[in-house]
Amino acid sequence: MDISIKQFLSLNDVQCEERIIAAKAALGKRLVILGHHYQRDEIFKHADYTGDSLKLSRQATQSSAEYIIFCGVHFMAEVADILSRPDQIALLPDLSAGCSMADMANLEKVEHAWQELSMILDAEAQITPITYINSAADLKAFCGRHGGIVCTSTNAKQVLEWAFTQGEKILFFPDQHLGRNTGYAMDIPLEQMVLWDFDKPNGGLSIEQIKAAKIILWDGFCSVHQQFLPEHIEKFRNTYPLGKVISHPESSFEICQNSDEVGSTEYIIKTVQASPKGARWLIGTEVNLVNRLAQEYPDKFIHYMAPIVCMCSTMYRIDPAHLLWVLENLVAGNVVNQIKVLPQVADEARLALERMFDVSR
Repeated sequence: MDISIKQFLSLNDVQCEERIIAAKAALGKRLVILGHHYQRDEIFKHADYTGDSLKLSRQATQSSAEYIIFCGVHFMAEVADILSRPDQIALLPDLSAGCSMADMANLEKVEHAWQELSMILDAEAQITPITYINSAADLKAFCGRHGGIVCTSTNAKQVLEWAFTQGEKILFFPDQHLGRNTGYAMDIPLEQMVLWDFDKPNGGLSIEQIKAAKIILWDGFCSVHQQFLPEHIEKFRNTYPLGKVISHPESSFEICQNSDEVGSTEYIIKTVQASPKGARWLIGTEVNLVNRLAQEYPDKFIHYMAPIVCMCSTMYRIDPAHLLWVLENLVAGNVVNQIKVLPQVADEARLALERMFDVSR
C-alpha cells in the first residue's frame, strides 16, 4: 500500500533533508534525481544532475538508474519518459507542478488552428509546425506526424533554419517571444511574424496577413519572463553605466533588443561564469537561478531584473515533503506519481525530438 502524502506535509525542511539523504542512500544506483535550474535550493541540492530540461532527460537515460525523479514540471517528466529506456520509470514529486506557458497551447486549440490554416493554405506542404520543448507530449506528437520538430532556447535558430528548408512558413508554439526573438535575429521583419490569437477565428488575422507571414506565432508566454520591462533595464543602466544586461529569449522583444546578451539558461550561466572579476550583470530570468549565480560568484555583482520577485510558482510546488514522499514510497516498493506517455503519442513525439537532435548535432 502507498504511503500517504499527508504524514509528510507537517515535516520541516531539516527533517525532510535527513530522510531524503537516507532514502537516496537506500536506493543507491537504482535512482537518479534531476534538478532543473529554476528549482528551489532545498531541492536543487539533492539532484544528481542539474541543468535545463532536455539535457537532464538525456543524462538520465544514459544512467543505469531504474527510477528517474524529475524535480521540474510536468512536460519535463514527460520528455524523460519519452526518451527513457523501457526499464526506466519517470516520476514527478507533485503532479500539480505544471507550466502556465505550456498550458496556453493545448492539442485541441492547435489542431483547430491547423484546420483553419488549411482552409487558406496547403498547410501540410507550406507550414512546418515547431513546438518549444516547454509543451505537452501530445503537441510534440502533433509536430511529429505533421513533419514538424521540437526546439529549445539553445537550438531555436538551427531548428527554424531547418524548418524553412521544409516549407515557406512556420507555426510556432507555445511561446511567442522565443519565436519572435529568434526570427528577428534571422533577419525576418516583424511584420512577417504575426500573432495567432487562438480565441479568435483565423487567429484574429486576415487572409492577406496569413499568406504574407513567414512565422505564425502562438499567443503564449512565460509569466515569469513576462514581468521584465524596459524601464528595469533603463534604471540599471542609469545607475551602473558599465554594467551588462543578459536576458532569456522567453523575455519580450523589447527586453531582448535592449539587452547586451540574449541566450538560454545554460548560455546565461556560462556567460556570467566567463566574465571577469567585478563584472556587473542584470539578469532577466527566473529568480532562483539568479540568486544561485550570485552565491556561486561572489566576486561579481549579480542583479535580478525585476523589482518584485516572481519565481516559477509551479516549479516551486516541488518541495522537500513531496520529494521525500516519492523517495520513501520507492524504498517501500511503491511507485507513486509515475509519468507515463501513451505509446502512440510517445512514438510521434520521439520522431519530432529526433528531428531536433539531427538538426542540432
